[in-house]
Amino acid sequence: MSLETRIMQDLKAAMKAKDDAAKRSIRAIKAAILLQKTDGSGKELDEAGEIKLLQKLVKQRRDSLEIYEKQGREDLAAPEREEIAVIEKYLPEQIGEAELEGILKKIIETTGASSMKDMGKVMGMASKQLGGKADGKRISGAVKRLLMGG
Repeated sequence: MSLETRIMQDLKAAMKAKDDAAKRSIRAIKAAILLQKTDGSGKELDEAGEIKLLQKLVKQRRDSLEIYEKQGREDLAAPEREEIAVIEKYLPEQIGEAELEGILKKIIETTGASSMKDMGKVMGMASKQLGGKADGKRISGAVKRLLMGG
């Protein structure tokens, strides 16, 4: 079932349940899908594109959440947390730190990476291989740790 179909069904369910957080989040996903479809590129939104779109929505909310928390604005932070929780339900299950490091060590071995100069090479392969199972910030942090010998 495509993401768009799931979104429509879940939006109906959220409206019936009068779940404001779910309605807000699902409408945001629906709007992002619509924007993607009408961007003029003529490309269909495949599964990888859907994951990328959802990750972008979560990242935007996490960035906002971080700012709101620094400013002590719990009234604005709470809705961001709710939306992150709803949007993450549509993403593949995230892998743990140990599994992430294991995969990255294999990629580093395969590419022959030895220093921070090789980070781009490792990140490129890791992003393709881990598509949706870990966000870029986590991957980047783990790659830096491993390349710096930590």
